[in-house]
Amino acid sequence: MEEKMIATRESFGKAISELKDENIVVLDADLSSATKTDLFQKEYPDRFIEVGISEADMIGTAAGLATCGKIPFASTFAVFATGRVYDQIRSSIAYPKLNVKICGTHAGITVGEDGATHQMLEDINLMRGLPNMVVISPSDDIETRALVKEIAKYQGPVYLRLARMATPVIYANDVKFEIGKAIQLGEGIDATVFATGITVAEALKAQEELIKEGVDIRVVDVHTIKPIDKEMIVKCAKETSILLSVEDHNVIGGLGSAISDVLAEEYPKKLIKLGINDCFGKSGKAEDLIKYFKIDSKSIEETIKEKLYISKKTK
Repeated sequence: MEEKMIATRESFGKAISELKDENIVVLDADLSSATKTDLFQKEYPDRFIEVGISEADMIGTAAGLATCGKIPFASTFAVFATGRVYDQIRSSIAYPKLNVKICGTHAGITVGEDGATHQMLEDINLMRGLPNMVVISPSDDIETRALVKEIAKYQGPVYLRLARMATPVIYANDVKFEIGKAIQLGEGIDATVFATGITVAEALKAQEELIKEGVDIRVVDVHTIKPIDKEMIVKCAKETSILLSVEDHNVIGGLGSAISDVLAEEYPKKLIKLGINDCFGKSGKAEDLIKYFKIDSKSIEETIKEKLYISKKTK
């Protein structure tokens, strides 16, 4: 059976167009066909605002709408949604804790051929550093749709990180998703792979191959990076030999850093971090860049086998 592939940006567009709350307003900055907010525009043209190439105005307008009881979803590419308008988000949304949902599509290296200037690898760092901000990075179609519904109900600012490239559908429709609660996939005790966004599918591929070789790992889908699931992190640290994080983001300030903060305070243990190693991205196909930056399933497999071998050898 052919694997079903859907980009989380498409799932986002479909999910917001299905929300029934009449207070929801969607704003976009001249990229609605790419961010898929055009689906909402077709369904509810009176509640869609096209601000043009004016991202700071979009954030300011969203903040104003929130003060009037509306639930604004402000969407554009992640590089513009967080980097270009950081000051507006900080002062106009995070500081007053307004009910605005910032939706950054084309995040990380999934923007591919658009190159380093458009590959936003620092957005998780920027957003998780803001007081009052919730940071969410879903891994597949089902999870994205469910979490869009959850953040629409949540009272406060949220950053939703979405990918350009299509990724495998992982979950069934009956899975429950909750903000702040990671999902454990598998019961392996050899290693835990904490993953988020597009890297969850890569971690699951690695899990499948490693099991064939007698290495049993668990994958933890950390869809909410802030507030992070401390209980899950400590549980996995206690139950598994090796801890590894993998992300489509700079290793500084992202998922790995968030997990390290928890481990340092709650249960000190070494964490191996796979991600973009403090450099800018490169132009190329997303699938090739995942391999180039070693956040693919093969790199996860090789890292775990190497660390397990060293661990056994030193005992």
